[in-house]
Amino acid sequence: MNVDKSGSRVRQMFGEISERYDFMNHLLSGGTDYYWRWRAVRTIRPHGDAPILDVCTGTGDLAFAFSKKATSETPIVGSDFTHQMLTIALEKQIDKPSRTNGQTVQFLEADTQQLPFEQNLFQIVSVAFGLRNVADTMSGLREMTRVCLPGGKVVILEFAMPSNGLLRGMYGWYFRNILPRIGQLLARNQQSAYNYLPESVSEFPYGEDLMKLMREAGLTEVEWRPLTFGVAGLYWGTKPKPDSE
Repeated sequence: MNVDKSGSRVRQMFGEISERYDFMNHLLSGGTDYYWRWRAVRTIRPHGDAPILDVCTGTGDLAFAFSKKATSETPIVGSDFTHQMLTIALEKQIDKPSRTNGQTVQFLEADTQQLPFEQNLFQIVSVAFGLRNVADTMSGLREMTRVCLPGGKVVILEFAMPSNGLLRGMYGWYFRNILPRIGQLLARNQQSAYNYLPESVSEFPYGEDLMKLMREAGLTEVEWRPLTFGVAGLYWGTKPKPDSE
């Protein structure tokens, strides 16, 4: 049975858990989510002053991470279609300016399938644990590619399934049986968000399957790197420059 990823359901679900979202991420990942974002920014480093976009930004953590590596003149934008998440991102930025080394990240409400930007604008277009929540994965990938500068990078940080059979079984058991109970207990919501998480991960492509979709979206030089025994994956690809260049 396909997971319900309709915009209304996903928006309501993340709105309901927004207040506990950061706490639950850190708890359920054992704090490894910090390392995953650090690895993404270390692997794909900003260059020059062209802007950076983080879609499905949630409470803004990957946008904040990029802002620390970018120059003070580099505009950083975080977009998400869940208003409550963006409210928390703004509060985090105000409460602790050191998250961005004093730089201001611009947050705006937008659907990744219909980004309100002209094409060929951002040096990096990133998404962390959000692409699988976009109703149409290819639509989201194509939009991310469209707004990326030729020669720029599209970066995806997403859950994956470990290749090791024993670890894969243990991970799947934890995801199906333990995580939903803890999540629902600590972040009560009507949309069963922490049942949705393992369901959406199990259905979402990873490894070579996701790389294939990235190529179909128009990206070249696509690569991926498994993280933490394959529990997560870091993917990146380049938007090709016109032949005339």
